[in-house]
Amino acid sequence: MQTISPPADSVTVPPPDPYAACSQLAREHYENFPVGRLVPKRLRPHVHAVYAFARVADDLADEGYADPRKKSNGPAPTEAERLQVFRAYRQAWQNALQGKDYDRSYVWIFEPLLKTKTELGLPDSLFLDLLSAFEQDIVKRRYADFPEVLDYCRRSANPIGRLVLLIHGKRETDLAQLSDHICTALQLANFWQDVSVDLGKDRIYIPQIDLKRFGVSEEDLFAGRPSPNFRNCLRYQSERAWELFRQGESLPRHLPRPLSWEIRLTWLGGTEILRKIERANFDTLSSRPTVTKLDFLWLGLQAFLGQ
Repeated sequence: MQTISPPADSVTVPPPDPYAACSQLAREHYENFPVGRLVPKRLRPHVHAVYAFARVADDLADEGYADPRKKSNGPAPTEAERLQVFRAYRQAWQNALQGKDYDRSYVWIFEPLLKTKTELGLPDSLFLDLLSAFEQDIVKRRYADFPEVLDYCRRSANPIGRLVLLIHGKRETDLAQLSDHICTALQLANFWQDVSVDLGKDRIYIPQIDLKRFGVSEEDLFAGRPSPNFRNCLRYQSERAWELFRQGESLPRHLPRPLSWEIRLTWLGGTEILRKIERANFDTLSSRPTVTKLDFLWLGLQAFLGQ
């Protein structure tokens, strides 16, 4: 039986520079957007420390699932095993917050993050929200309605945007709300982009009420059948994401450069995902639309020019 080891098991001896280890993870992780590259150099270690904390927690919750569409899967951890490892990570972080001893496997993440949190006055609640969302991914595979999906986004995506603003000294409530719109929209765009990927984890983020409304069965989804009903359903979900992107679009105009460029690039990248989905006629079962490096070069130019 496969067991889950802490992603940090190769660095249980703390690296000479924990901040550098966090930055390396931000640069090298396979799901990485250009994290923190368009923020002032003095703030990048703080952004990377937050990213490393979230990335490791997300991997503990989200990696190594057995694909239910395949008859033969390799050994995969059970839900109970995954929860055990994840809760050990969560408990270690709670101990660290309380000044207690914690699992030294995670010292390379927690040590720099605790310094960042103290120096910049970052609230515990945002980190705990992230962990609650990641743990939910282990045990919750279906969402009854859109408010349930939005609640997940509130804890899984929105804290990252708020933390980035706080790291830059931006504490205005109206800016946080604009950030929430963008982060939730980006999370939704990723969900609709990754429908086939998430099915491999027996996970469906499209609300059950909408699947029923549009006449889409789970059998159709797992069979990879992009029926007209499925395409119409995904069109509807994409329109929801577009509306949130529009509500948050003004955020970069209220921020200093270069942060405004990074937020604008994030907005452009998320909306480009939705455009790719539309160009695929809302079929994300047959293939996964992707934003290429060439796309990002063009989007980066647009962000820089403010277009």
